[in-house]
Amino acid sequence: MWADRRWVGTLFPAATRPGDELAVYSTWCNAVEGNTTFYALPSPAAVDRWRTQAPPWFRFCFKLPRTVTHDRRLRNTEAPVGAFLAALEPLADRLGPLWIQLPPSFGARDLGVLDSFLASLQRHTGGEREEPLSWGVEVRNRAFEAEGSAERELNDLLHEHRVERVLIDTRAVFAGPRVTDAEIEAFERKPRLRVRPVAIGPRPVVRFIGQTDPRANPMYWAPWVTKVAQWLNEGRSPYVFIHTPDNVAAPLHAREFHAAVAEHVVGLAPLPEPLRAPAQELLFDSDARSEC
Repeated sequence: MWADRRWVGTLFPAATRPGDELAVYSTWCNAVEGNTTFYALPSPAAVDRWRTQAPPWFRFCFKLPRTVTHDRRLRNTEAPVGAFLAALEPLADRLGPLWIQLPPSFGARDLGVLDSFLASLQRHTGGEREEPLSWGVEVRNRAFEAEGSAERELNDLLHEHRVERVLIDTRAVFAGPRVTDAEIEAFERKPRLRVRPVAIGPRPVVRFIGQTDPRANPMYWAPWVTKVAQWLNEGRSPYVFIHTPDNVAAPLHAREFHAAVAEHVVGLAPLPEPLRAPAQELLFDSDARSEC
């Protein structure tokens, strides 16, 4: 997300108007998860506004609608997938991996359905495009974390279709406190899965869900710093999204993570200079770790 109004006056300038948040967010980070499309397709006016506000190098990683992934479970989806891609066509040159988030009930017995669905995407994402769209699959069924036949079949299938595996790390959430409403909700709703640091293709995707306390998270994301640096040095282009239960400091965390990776990758392009609120330095205690 890029439009949390709690950032206005703390991270973002106080004059940031509703609807203009993306222009400021894109000075903090160079990509964003587009979760809004999971619930509804954006209007043409909204897409045009996003294209105007985001610089050409900024990347959107939108989720497929839940109609496709959860309601129809990847069956009979030609029309809604077509509508999804048509709505995003004005952003075609700014799309990162598009997101196929599958429900926990989508297991090993459904891999044939996933195979057929991924094959069908070629009709939408290849063809006349200068650069074919890329896709990522996030699975939440525990059969795919067991290092057994189901996981091997999944990874082989994704490799065959040149589709990324979206990796989610919630260890910090389940190791942390459950005091605030956001922490309790995260503990109850986030998937509790083993971490699978697998890169299928050139654009691996990592979703890190940390704790509310900013000082707690570097310990948990440290292995990802090493892994992401390795991928970059191999010539891959990973996407990493940093969250917390309340997301109040998420842009700060993203920049802190990027700075840690940059220590291990020669020539890593810097993030842009952020538009800040004057009181930004008051967000955390003076001993809180932040390089932003």
